[in-house]
Amino acid sequence: MNTLIKTKSIMKKFNIIANKRYGQNFLIDDNILENIISASDITDEDLVIEIGPGLGNLTEYILSKAKYAILVEIDPKMISVLEDRFKSFNNYLLINEDILKVNIDELVEKIEIVNNFKFRNVKVVANLPYYITTPIIFKLLEEENSISDITVMVQKEVAQRMTAKPKSKEFGILTLMVEYFSNANIEIIVPNSSFIPEPGVESAVINLKKIRKYEVSNEKLFFELIHKSFAQRRKKMINSLYATNFNNMSKQEIEELFTRCDLNLNTRAEELTIEEFIKIVNNIN
Repeated sequence: MNTLIKTKSIMKKFNIIANKRYGQNFLIDDNILENIISASDITDEDLVIEIGPGLGNLTEYILSKAKYAILVEIDPKMISVLEDRFKSFNNYLLINEDILKVNIDELVEKIEIVNNFKFRNVKVVANLPYYITTPIIFKLLEEENSISDITVMVQKEVAQRMTAKPKSKEFGILTLMVEYFSNANIEIIVPNSSFIPEPGVESAVINLKKIRKYEVSNEKLFFELIHKSFAQRRKKMINSLYATNFNNMSKQEIEELFTRCDLNLNTRAEELTIEEFIKIVNNIN
């Protein structure tokens, strides 16, 4: 399969130019495409959700492996391309929508009812639009309970933030949310030359296996703690929490809370482990 030749042919046929508004860079490296499919471990009992299929280069691999696929594409120009390219396939649903507005759990349930089939796994496999990567990751982790695995291409820098360790400059809200909801592993580093047009940054394929590893007394408060702790990340965490009115607590109450948790009052948010964030929430009276 020569994806580069196919891509150029499709772009010429449909008069397609990569749309900067949607962050379009078309993946044309067959080795990388095959590695993404390998990392996602798709079976013929799985439902795959692809976000931003674009010209359908990754889609072609997905449809040949999966039982069924949901293709969510925001760019109306790409809809006719995908309909034409995959007219001989009958195992997909194509939606012209913003993924952030799609209720995936409801959609999966409807498809299972219509097809009278319970999918073994629901997996996301995608080359994500880089300009909205973080909101998409948060949605897939927090909101969509049916999803078991997420294998996505993102900016290399974002993948490094997802897997960062405490006390590093990359460690932050995204790191903690990914750690709380999943086991994350960077699978492939992808050079700029794997795309047309070439992006200005290196990319990486990361796999997130959703799993609940932690017990927290108040999940909503835990998420509030994470976000407000990093609101002013250069400040001491106590000052940042007080400045953002965390849980309506006074500065003295926050200091007493840190003391109960055996935490240094000068601690900054990036110095704590996820277990220490959980400990803080579990010690709130």
